[in-house]
Amino acid sequence: MYIAMLSQDSAIKVRLAKLASHDTLTNTENFSAYTQDIESFFRISRKDNVPLTMMMFDIDHFKHVNDTYGHLAGDRVLQHAAMVVQTVIEENDSNINFYRTGGEEFNLIFPNYEIGETETVVYQIFSAINNMEVHSDEDQISISISVGVAELTNDDKSPIDFYNRVDNNLYHSKRNGRMQVTIA
Repeated sequence: MYIAMLSQDSAIKVRLAKLASHDTLTNTENFSAYTQDIESFFRISRKDNVPLTMMMFDIDHFKHVNDTYGHLAGDRVLQHAAMVVQTVIEENDSNINFYRTGGEEFNLIFPNYEIGETETVVYQIFSAINNMEVHSDEDQISISISVGVAELTNDDKSPIDFYNRVDNNLYHSKRNGRMQVTIA
């Protein structure tokens, strides 16, 4: 009986650890996992002098989707977008890390990638999501994304500096018409 209790306790701990690091709606890693991972990748990149690139995207006019079609439709949009991204990652490189870091915001970390090496994956994701329609009851919801991409530089003194540069690139895409990629 004691061994059965220990086994059950171990299974519960594993399940709790997964819940703490994963977003259950999209089945991606969450902001907590992102924070832990980016610190590690940042440290390794600095120590070993290896490249590190990040992509950030969010779904354009997502509030409009929720307000027009309802939150269940919004959830479906998030789930479909995450499935598309996961498929692209699996077809290219399973070492790319994928996170839901906010409501409709997602980040991908490309360890050991220079910025130019990410473009194929970035544009596959961009094209696939921008050509995706999500079915909700009687409606078909077309969505688009805005994207920011940056490579770690010597000016980035912390993971936050790096994140802010990628975020600024995302907002450049949004300020300049949305549904575009800013790589800088």
